[in-house]
Amino acid sequence: MANIISRGDAGDLIPVDVSREIIQGIPAASAALSQLRQLPNMPSAQTRMPVLSALPSAYFVTGEPGDGTEGIRGQKQTTKQAWANKYLNAEEIACIVPIPEAVLADSNYDIWGEVKPRIAEAFGVVIDGAIFFGTNKPAAWPDGIVPSAIAAGNSVELGTGTDIYDDIMGEGGVLSLVEASGFGVTGHVADLSMKAKLRVLRDSNGVPIFVRSMSEKIGYELDGSPITFPENGAWDATAAHMVSGKFSEAVYAMRQDITYKILTEAVIQDNEGNIVYNLAQQDMVALRCVMRIAWQVPNPINRLKATEGGKGIGDAGADVVGRYPFAVLTPTT
Repeated sequence: MANIISRGDAGDLIPVDVSREIIQGIPAASAALSQLRQLPNMPSAQTRMPVLSALPSAYFVTGEPGDGTEGIRGQKQTTKQAWANKYLNAEEIACIVPIPEAVLADSNYDIWGEVKPRIAEAFGVVIDGAIFFGTNKPAAWPDGIVPSAIAAGNSVELGTGTDIYDDIMGEGGVLSLVEASGFGVTGHVADLSMKAKLRVLRDSNGVPIFVRSMSEKIGYELDGSPITFPENGAWDATAAHMVSGKFSEAVYAMRQDITYKILTEAVIQDNEGNIVYNLAQQDMVALRCVMRIAWQVPNPINRLKATEGGKGIGDAGADVVGRYPFAVLTPTT
């Protein structure tokens, strides 16, 4: 089905004698891009990223030559350090917004100025869905954080411990799984419904843990790390209540930031190649919005979690089973 901003859609923007203030919520930003570490802009569509795959070792030197003991004494042992490749692959996100020229001419509002923030919000929804859950992700992008953490064994089902506090903070809880992978937790991203689950948590004396005052805004933190609650609609609460991890270990890079171009002479086709709009013939214009972005989880070897039970880091990007910088609190099955 073709979409268009019709006169009916923009009717409230074509004034009779109304307030010029348009009341709307602040567009929600991408939760993923606000948490992940940004790398320099990509010079090409693919960037090779060397990832540490083997650590050097050091040894005590025993004895010295000629000290009278048996064997070779005083020799220093060799060691090495190695790297394997992972790749950042820039993929395109785009949309086109058609509108009749008459609608633009009859409106006293900057319609494009109203549309652009919502386009950016829509791009954030697509990015968050792909990064966190793998939703509609391009083939060249890595699997989402949630399915990857679950595949690495870094997940706890809600209700596993004595309470939700134990599920998250206890031994065997979400945070401990990240730490067992050799990474310190720096942040959390959770479904908005998690606020209610955390508000009811009480200590042994029945005092709420998070609610200090009914008149003050609650600051949600776990072990000193802030919790972000996305409000752009991209979060899949059926897959995860919360993701915790070392977010600097996930990176993204821009190949092309959002660009806008006004089309005036183009035709717009549907998926079957049929012409839906002929802009010149139908006195229309269209706003074309494009960006290109890549992301990756390097997941380097570390001193606490090396290569055990997995494939290691190879050219195909396979990670060691049991080592991943994120863990997930999943819904009760």
